[in-house]
Amino acid sequence: MVKDKSYDVIVIGAGHAGCEAALASSRMGLQTLLITLRMNTIGLMSCNPAIGGVGKGQLVKEVDALGGQMARSADSCVIQFRLLNASKGAAVHSSRAQIDRLLYQRHMQKVVTTQQNLLVKQTEATGLIVEDSQVLGVKTPDEDFYSKCVIITTGTFLNGIIHIGLEEYQAGRRDEPASISLSKSLGDCGLELKRLKTCTTPRLDGVSIDFSRMKLQPGDTDIRPFSFSTQKIPLRQLPCYLTYTNQRSHDIIRLALRDKKLLHIISQGVNPRYCPSIEEKVTRFPEKERHQLFIEPEGLDVDEYYANGLFTFLPHQVQQEILATIPGLEKSRITKPGYGIEYDFAPPTQLFPSLETKKIKNLFLAGQINGTTGYEEAAAQGLIAGINAALRVRARPALVLDRSTSYIGVLIDDLVTKGTDEPYRMFTSRVEYRLLLREDNADLRLRKIGFEIGLVNREDYEKTFKKQELIQSGLKYLKENRVPDNGKNITLYQLLKRPGVSIQDLSGQLPFKTSRDALNVLETEIKYAGFIQRQISEVHSFRNLEKIRLPVDFDYSQIPSLSREIREKLFRFKPINLGQASRISGVTPVAITILMLHLKKINKGTR
Repeated sequence: MVKDKSYDVIVIGAGHAGCEAALASSRMGLQTLLITLRMNTIGLMSCNPAIGGVGKGQLVKEVDALGGQMARSADSCVIQFRLLNASKGAAVHSSRAQIDRLLYQRHMQKVVTTQQNLLVKQTEATGLIVEDSQVLGVKTPDEDFYSKCVIITTGTFLNGIIHIGLEEYQAGRRDEPASISLSKSLGDCGLELKRLKTCTTPRLDGVSIDFSRMKLQPGDTDIRPFSFSTQKIPLRQLPCYLTYTNQRSHDIIRLALRDKKLLHIISQGVNPRYCPSIEEKVTRFPEKERHQLFIEPEGLDVDEYYANGLFTFLPHQVQQEILATIPGLEKSRITKPGYGIEYDFAPPTQLFPSLETKKIKNLFLAGQINGTTGYEEAAAQGLIAGINAALRVRARPALVLDRSTSYIGVLIDDLVTKGTDEPYRMFTSRVEYRLLLREDNADLRLRKIGFEIGLVNREDYEKTFKKQELIQSGLKYLKENRVPDNGKNITLYQLLKRPGVSIQDLSGQLPFKTSRDALNVLETEIKYAGFIQRQISEVHSFRNLEKIRLPVDFDYSQIPSLSREIREKLFRFKPINLGQASRISGVTPVAITILMLHLKKINKGTR
């Protein structure tokens, strides 16, 4: 454990982004300080007790492939697992797991507090120490700490205000104080801050729920863990339940919204599009007769349930009245009411793709402070910020994953290039090359990177290398060996391409033992060979632009043929290559061509 007041990296906040950031930098050998308001909230799942989902499961798999922690902790605490979109194509298969909330929190706390090179300190970060546009450390009420890099992962704590109906109070999370001074310090340093808001659902006493009036939602019996290193799932599995709101529920919501003060609180600011409140859904979709609610267990030894779908800003009493109209929840008791929260965030166009701020050197931002929502998006950013802070201290080039390599690359590129004015959530639909960026091959795509930066051990890396060899051997065997078919011989490869024929039908014919993971990848690569080849060609074209670098201090005023508006955008965004420049809103294909010609002229003149 480090005990000095000077560190290589300081991480502020111990949520999902902060844990990944601190673990990454410390595991890479950097002396790291993690500052948190409360030790017992490290790794807290402040909203739903679940990890993964459509597009999010891919992020968790990629975090694991790079050497992050979330997948392993989730596997240790999962109480229900489901592969979403299993009946659809492999490109959109996404894992989702119900998690024992308390066990996950304890597991992550143990991992963090026992990690070598990592010291956790319970205090408040009140400001940054900045000189000549470079961060030098962090101020706390009692003492200052110095470091070479700082990572801020404050979630919803910056100037957070909680709303439960007309009741409002400053807080970063239920029963936890907001971070006021740090928000002011960021503004004083020149960072732009804006406001976002989101909300959570009421928690219900399981004893008061009539599950017999709901539809049982069991998990998968064939569980595929999040982590490529997990051998088995240790916990007993539990079901979820499905029920619905109805017109009586909606009438209660509409009646509550007649209160103009309440309506003003709910409607002001940007409502989250991808996790809307129940009142937002009822208002936006008046024709819908019902909305589904998933009643999800909080844990094995906690008789408390999460009403997924009943996100709300409404008063406690109104929440109880709504529940009384819902099948199975008529007599349910609220243990904790749902609430809304608004908070400061830093528009992420102020960041480089490394997640370092453009205005303040060696300062990195990750998680909800960048405008995202979700544990998985936060963990992915935290991991990349932790890696890049460590690489900066080691004077090594930053790790930048592009859109053709990973969901993480898409996530960060969307944030730093396009920005967001509402809580950003990852979906498969955001990813252009999703047939190449599947859950089943995240290790094949990213484990080498994790190994080379020091986060993946040799055993796990060699396991991935072996998986690749098995896939290649299987592919070769299926192409070379034939079976009779309607009077002629066809290859096993040709047979597998047929609808209705699965790799399991042919696995017994392979002359060597192949893992299930390798078989899954092998089948997908064969059945979607044509589409995959097409996307590979598209990636080659994409990478041609990504390879053409733009200096961060490039003087766009030297190119008079660019419009003033485009020059201003390029100055502000500081794209690192032509590919990123092409994705900035308003930068036209013609402008990219002009830039390309100008760069060629410069390069020719320097030879």
